[in-house]
This record gives sequence, structure tokens and C-alpha cells, in this order.
Amino acid sequence: MKRISMGSIIVAAALFLSACASSTPPNPFVGLWDVSIDTPVGSMAAVLDIEQDLSGIMSSNDLGSTPLNNVSVTDNAVTFAATVDAQGQTLTLRFAGTIAGNRLAGNFDTDFGPIPLTGTKR
Repeated sequence: MKRISMGSIIVAAALFLSACASSTPPNPFVGLWDVSIDTPVGSMAAVLDIEQDLSGIMSSNDLGSTPLNNVSVTDNAVTFAATVDAQGQTLTLRFAGTIAGNRLAGNFDTDFGPIPLTGTKR
């Protein structure tokens, strides 16, 4: 009986360890990010809320909330798009940046040129 129990424990431990080793690491973009967007009219604070399925929302007191579209994360490179209403004009902002630890940095590509974004993960 002891041999069966010990064998079962070894098999269970091996299965557990192999499952842990093959699991996908967490996506570095998932979570809440406090960001600063350096617009032509001044700095604007916003929050990015990114879910595990890479759906997300960008919220700010200045522009309200808008869903993020086409969110993609490859290694530490991040891209997404957001459509915002800026003083009655609809703009699609395309972001490309990188994650380094709990920091995010990159630019929105706009018709007016690049707009820098920096942020920290909560």
C-alpha cells in the first residue's frame, strides 16, 4: 500500500510541475495603468483598464471613456487604437509603445504628429 501511495504522490507532483512549467506567463499589459498624454494643449491624465482578453478602456476627465480597439501585445511591444471626440472632431489615435517592468511609454500617431504617452501600472 505504501508503494502505491508514494508512486501516486510522485506522479501527481510530476504532473503539477509540468503544468506549472508550461503555463503562459501573465500578459504584462493586463491591469490598470495611470498614464499621462502630452497633447498640443497640455498634459492630460488618463487611465487604461486592460482585461485579460485584451479588451480595454481609456478614460480621462477631459475626453470621457472610449474602448480600445485592435489591442496587440508581442513580447513587450504594445499597439492599440482609440477613437475620441476632440472638441467635436472624431479622431482615431493609433498607439505604439513598449512596456518595461511597470512602465509604459510610446506615442499616439495622429494627423498632427506623434503625441507621447507615459504611464505606470498600478
